[in-house]
Amino acid sequence: MLRIDKLNRTHFILVVGLLMAVSACNLPSNLTRNVDKSVPETYSGSTDTLNSADLSWREYFQDPCLVELIDSALSRNQELNITLQELKMGQNEIMAKKGEYLPFVDIKAGGGGDKVGRYTTHGAAESAIEIAPGTETPEFVPDMMVGAFANWEIDIWRKLRNGRDAATKRYLASVEGKNFMVTNLVAEIANSYYELLALDQQMEIVQQNIEIQSNALKIVKLQKEATKVTELAVRKFEAEVYKTRSMQYEIQQKIIETENRINFLVGRFPEPVCRTSQKITDLTVHDVNTGIPVQLIENRPDIRQKELELQAAKLDVKIAKAEFYPSIGVSAGVGLDAFHPTYFFNPESMLLNLAGDLAAPVINRKAIKAGYLNANAKQMQMVFDYEQTLLNGYLEVATEVSRLNNLKKNIELKEQQVQSLKTAIKISNDLFASARADYMEILMTQRDALESRFELVETKMKEMQASVNVYRALGGGWQ
Repeated sequence: MLRIDKLNRTHFILVVGLLMAVSACNLPSNLTRNVDKSVPETYSGSTDTLNSADLSWREYFQDPCLVELIDSALSRNQELNITLQELKMGQNEIMAKKGEYLPFVDIKAGGGGDKVGRYTTHGAAESAIEIAPGTETPEFVPDMMVGAFANWEIDIWRKLRNGRDAATKRYLASVEGKNFMVTNLVAEIANSYYELLALDQQMEIVQQNIEIQSNALKIVKLQKEATKVTELAVRKFEAEVYKTRSMQYEIQQKIIETENRINFLVGRFPEPVCRTSQKITDLTVHDVNTGIPVQLIENRPDIRQKELELQAAKLDVKIAKAEFYPSIGVSAGVGLDAFHPTYFFNPESMLLNLAGDLAAPVINRKAIKAGYLNANAKQMQMVFDYEQTLLNGYLEVATEVSRLNNLKKNIELKEQQVQSLKTAIKISNDLFASARADYMEILMTQRDALESRFELVETKMKEMQASVNVYRALGGGWQ
């Protein structure tokens, strides 16, 4: 049996955070021997409590088009709206649990009649009794009643109130689950948005490259007329132009797919997505502050959700344990009962009843015991679930922070590669014009330049997405 008595959240958070920080810092020396020390190896937190998760998504994302998309999604996304309806059902569950430990009061009214056999005990007795002074009891006796009746189970073991508290905890956990969904929705829209900007720039690069290759093809045709090159060179250049032109349609299809993915998240039918005209390579990454590890537990909605579910599971154990104890019930009623309406307001027509009952399981308590053991197993399951979520959150931050730092270094080298290949294209064209370079050198240089510019755009897109993912991993985006 697992018992968690008064889980001290503050102490638990501090212990977990410190253990994680220590374990992250104490890496084996053989794993760090050949690593560039200028690049952080992993996220181990810092003493600075400034945390990017404290920023709202409106502060973290400055692009007006992106802000508008996120704002629309938060009001129109179908999956989010389904979750909001589930929250309303959770509120109704709390209302129902609150009513269980209060008295149930019913108002009843009814009427009927009774005729008994003359030659029965009741019939013989009624024939000798006057129903009213000077009036014999009729064979058919009407009966009319109106009154209020109450039933109340006295919650001496807090079984019902613990049920109410468990429902409240689960409702709050559902709220945190909704917040976690909002966080992921914001991140997914932002990532798709930056992918769309990258595709726009790649389309622009392809169109520029088509123009460059078309000009080179004209030069090659002129040189063929001058017998400086063969037909093979012309065909090679033509094939390269056709290949680059075909890339336009591949990118265009990807643009449509990305736009429709965003439209689906926003909850609307296909339409062009508003986006900035600024190139993605000109965007700057938002400064990311990871704060101290212990803040991760406070900021991430999924961790808070699991913590609340663990608290609810603890209450379920108490509820299951209370099933072994006796239950005490009280019932009472007050009303009027008479055979004719004219006697309703006679004090002698008033009825009163009061009863109490005590019930406890004695034989065959296996079903109760099984429920109790299941509640304990469920609590243990929630402990492991909480630990897993906590570990996953920490590792997500470590991974995304490392990715962001490595991408920054990667972009610097990619930019130098692009500049070198731009210079190489100019040099190869000059050499080819003076017959000092082969046409294959021009083709390969142009192809390498195109690929390098594509890779630079993709790397920049990954950097922007990594900044989004770090923000999400830290617990930001739901405010």
